[in-house]
Amino acid sequence: MGWPFLGETFEFIKQGPKYMRGQRERYGNVFKSHILGSPTVISMDLELNRYILLNESKGLIPGYPQSMLDILGHLNIAAVSGPAHKHMRSNMLSLVGTPLIKDRLLPRLDKYMRIHVSNWDGLVVDLQEKTMDMALMIAFKQIAEAEANLVYGDFKPEFEKLLAGSLSLPIYFPGTKYYQGIHGRKNVIKILKGIMEKRWDSKVVYDDILEYLLRDMDAKLNHDEVIDQIITILYSGYETVSTTSMMAVKYLHDHPQALQELRDEHFRIQKRKTSAEEPLNWEDIKSMKFTRAVVYETLRLATVINGVLRKTTEDMTLNGFVIPKGWRIYVYTREINYDPFLYPAPFQFNPWRWMASTGEGSDAVFDQLLAALCPAFDSCSRCCQQQRFEALVVEADARIQESIRKRHVLVTVTNEESAARVSYASAGLENDIRTVTEEDQQQLRNLFIVIQFRSGGVYPV
Repeated sequence: MGWPFLGETFEFIKQGPKYMRGQRERYGNVFKSHILGSPTVISMDLELNRYILLNESKGLIPGYPQSMLDILGHLNIAAVSGPAHKHMRSNMLSLVGTPLIKDRLLPRLDKYMRIHVSNWDGLVVDLQEKTMDMALMIAFKQIAEAEANLVYGDFKPEFEKLLAGSLSLPIYFPGTKYYQGIHGRKNVIKILKGIMEKRWDSKVVYDDILEYLLRDMDAKLNHDEVIDQIITILYSGYETVSTTSMMAVKYLHDHPQALQELRDEHFRIQKRKTSAEEPLNWEDIKSMKFTRAVVYETLRLATVINGVLRKTTEDMTLNGFVIPKGWRIYVYTREINYDPFLYPAPFQFNPWRWMASTGEGSDAVFDQLLAALCPAFDSCSRCCQQQRFEALVVEADARIQESIRKRHVLVTVTNEESAARVSYASAGLENDIRTVTEEDQQQLRNLFIVIQFRSGGVYPV
């Protein structure tokens, strides 16, 4: 299990999937380790993972590392369970309902994306840097639009410290990532409280997420809960959206046929517009069938999220293994995305695998994967509240790629290793799976939500 206290944390973070494969070859699909300051059982067994995700209330609770709890906040939605989780989940879901997406989020997203690429003419840009800035800025403007331009310059570096420290050993000593993360959190809270205090003293009514959380009596969240939810919203979508957008551009660059088909689809949408400045609407999003397939395939192949953590509240016996109370269980499901039984030629970028044989979209594939991979849809208690917003960001970003090409912008990734890396720090509002009705399934199709378990396999993000 590695060195005392340090365990195998460095190998886990630095080597990522390579470390996991090596341990599985030595010990099998279930083995123990010591990562991020805690003894941990790592499960790569599909049936055991399914059982764990379905039985959170039976001796299992969210098991985020201590560093993540301290930095994201102990009141964030991903850390709580039981009634507290249900209460917060209800409030968060109300922020991303279909009417709000159609009437408020989508028009603003289109506007923000146009602004983001408006000054790229003739430039060489670092794609990783630009997509990360895009993800954070757009999310921050959705939360506090009026103040975003004024405080974003101070907010971003502090948030990046918070992000880096959230997945580190909890050693509070100057120079460590954990130390910097804690101070980043303090400064982020200071900025958010400053905005909140000004709004309380103002009679102006704003139209953003922060206004809803502060003034809507149905929300009934105290200020500490509001701050932790805002931090979690920003955290959960930062690397997931930015990495997916970056990798989508890379895959399209490497596969000209896919790029051409995507361009053709967007040219058809453009022809329906009365002018180049007319924004995207709901019907445009619904018609992006191949774009949706590109997003699906990018999420599958890049696999931004690799797994989720649970913590035992009592001694448990799973698959013949006794797991002591207080240990964490890392449900690792990344490899399901590369299962050749589910995905022929799994390491090939092939968006057409998500298209039905009739060419009318991916509903048939959607249903097959839902039946084969998502039995948890019938009885699990968690689902990702930010899934719809994240999907729309990537969809809109795909359309903006065409305007990038028109401006002759040379997009580069300056660090190949960084471009290809898989982030372990993007757990955020992770694999929250709920009972899905037929109506829910249709909404998922319409919203182009990728079926990914958010633990790294194919499930609803």
